[in-house]
Amino acid sequence: MDNKKLADLLFPDVVNTPEYYEEKFPYRKLPSKAEVTRMAPSPTGFIHLGNLYSALADERIAHKKGGVFYLRIEDTDLKRKVDGAVETIIKVMRYFDIEFDEGAGFPDDAPNNVYGPYYQRQRVDIYHTYVKDLVERGLAYPCFCEEEELAKVREQQDADKVLTGYYGKYATCRNLSYEEIEENIKAGKEYVIRLRSQGSPDKEITFNDCIMGEVKLPENIHDIVLLKKDGVPTYHLAHAIDDHLMRTTTVIRGGEWLASVPIHYELFHVLGFKMPKYGHTAHLMKFDEVTGGKRKLSKRKDPELSLDYYRKDGYHPYCMKVYLLTLLNSNFEEWHEKFPDKDINEFPFSIDKMSKSGALFDKDKLHNICKNEFSKLSEDEMYDFLYDWAQENEPEKCKVWFADKEKMLAILRLYMGIGAKRRRKDFIYARQIFELISYFFDIEDNQEKDEFKKDKETVDAVLNEYLSLYNHEDDNSEWFNKLKTIADKFGFASDMKAYKANPENYKGNVSDIAEIVRIAVTGRANTPDLWSIVHIMGEDQMCERIQKVING
Repeated sequence: MDNKKLADLLFPDVVNTPEYYEEKFPYRKLPSKAEVTRMAPSPTGFIHLGNLYSALADERIAHKKGGVFYLRIEDTDLKRKVDGAVETIIKVMRYFDIEFDEGAGFPDDAPNNVYGPYYQRQRVDIYHTYVKDLVERGLAYPCFCEEEELAKVREQQDADKVLTGYYGKYATCRNLSYEEIEENIKAGKEYVIRLRSQGSPDKEITFNDCIMGEVKLPENIHDIVLLKKDGVPTYHLAHAIDDHLMRTTTVIRGGEWLASVPIHYELFHVLGFKMPKYGHTAHLMKFDEVTGGKRKLSKRKDPELSLDYYRKDGYHPYCMKVYLLTLLNSNFEEWHEKFPDKDINEFPFSIDKMSKSGALFDKDKLHNICKNEFSKLSEDEMYDFLYDWAQENEPEKCKVWFADKEKMLAILRLYMGIGAKRRRKDFIYARQIFELISYFFDIEDNQEKDEFKKDKETVDAVLNEYLSLYNHEDDNSEWFNKLKTIADKFGFASDMKAYKANPENYKGNVSDIAEIVRIAVTGRANTPDLWSIVHIMGEDQMCERIQKVING
């Protein structure tokens, strides 16, 4: 067959050559050993923990030696495309402090965006150029098979008990003549373009995965689809051409793509490209409470897989990065403990230290890291983080929470233990923090309150006496002495030693009196120092709360 004639028949409008694009997108001028990595999601609107996990690895690999980390959008499947998805990807990654150097989201005329377009649907002319070249070299051909014909092939393969797929003698369009092809096209038959695979079923490739190590896999023998009927490429073709022309050096991707390596290995070979280094990450796993074993995090079963889960609850991006680095590199935790004040970007991240088996996602460990890292923040850093989160997620409540900056700072000092010998570690994420401190603000009036342990008559008597003795100028010691006075008046022990010696002689002790006041003022039986709470809250708000209980 005259392959040049066939290529012109299939691609009459393609005028450029592969050499044109090789010159247009030259190898990048980067420092020695610098890496070029990418995040290349589909615009489905769902960004998950695995995306952040891989993106953090990509970002660290690229920026460790002055390389480039870019965003490419793989939008070849229009059925899965969601409006606004690209903006969501950029926004979510930015929230978690993952910044791209170039790619989708940057202005087209940005000085660093010279390897675009970064949307695959805008690169169709490029793909057609390379596929035309494959046809000219006898390495690709049109396939006119309808779904019914492909189904019959699969049925025959099942009957023959052989591997299913389009290959060898089952590839019925593989050896069509030029005349047959031309006749089909003139008849208006739709077609795809397939790779004419050079693979052999009895041969293997030896593939060096930069995470998994040496992997042996059977050669690809399938005549995979390169261009779909609408002329849009499949993922396999598009990613190979894009990674080559964008000069990607390392690709970190999910372990589910390992099975596709033989296809990609052959594609890079027939296209004449140098294959980038591939690293296939271990699946993120979790303990299954039902089975007691481990399983993959699931989009359907596990809300914590979605990054929106962490954004909406307000997990601090730094805490998330610290936790994910403990999963990504086995030596990070030790390094971070040894150098707690160093910027985590100084950590010598290494692909060699990435987990080969399933990384276990442990929410308890994440929460412990959050508590520890939050305890290192200054009150101003905490204030700014909470304000930004509240503005985006609770704009109406934000106006109340942050109406008085000094009040909020005083609350944060109380809960963070600033000035104490040891900092408190109460905080995990923004929403939980506002739940902890909500009693300072009247907008949370519908919140469930702890019940009083004493009867209504006792509670009212104690609270009335408390109001009659209260003086907002009293220091902590004077204030507590008045609680002791109330205890003595109503048959409670003001002296704990006396109470412990003869508890049967008393209705309770001074801590019971404090608890009555605490629940009346805050709605909770357990809080930080009550005197401090009252003085942050103010006398008017305190009295109003107590009076409401008495009148209730």
